[in-house]
Amino acid sequence: MQAMSYLLPHLHSGYAVDQAILGEEERVVVIRFGHDWDPQCMQMDEILASVADQIKNFAVVFLVDISAVPDFNTMYELYDPCTTMFFFRNKHIMVDLGTGNNNKINWAMNDKQEFIDIVETVYRGARKGRGLVVSPKDYSTKYRY
Repeated sequence: MQAMSYLLPHLHSGYAVDQAILGEEERVVVIRFGHDWDPQCMQMDEILASVADQIKNFAVVFLVDISAVPDFNTMYELYDPCTTMFFFRNKHIMVDLGTGNNNKINWAMNDKQEFIDIVETVYRGARKGRGLVVSPKDYSTKYRY
């Protein structure tokens, strides 16, 4: 599988991550924390790269290498190979995916439309001032331990 990470912008410092989250007023900031070489991240990056254009009006995607930028590893508990989080107007938006962990998506998604639906739900909820949105799909049974 070819690494799709080169198609997406990387943030190379904690400051850059903060600025990306702070600087975006209108759109959801989607950040994939992980490693470009990790198979799960490669799969997720492929989804992210393939939908980036479709979601560009309401979301922007960034990648962060958790080894190069360890600043958020403890704060966001980034212990999984691949973690995707959502922010809106400098606020972390939680998503109830039915997995018990509302802070992040910590697996690689493989369905573009499902991911677009989640981002749209985050955007609509966040604009209404919600800090927690419910995913259109329940992932409790699909979750791989």
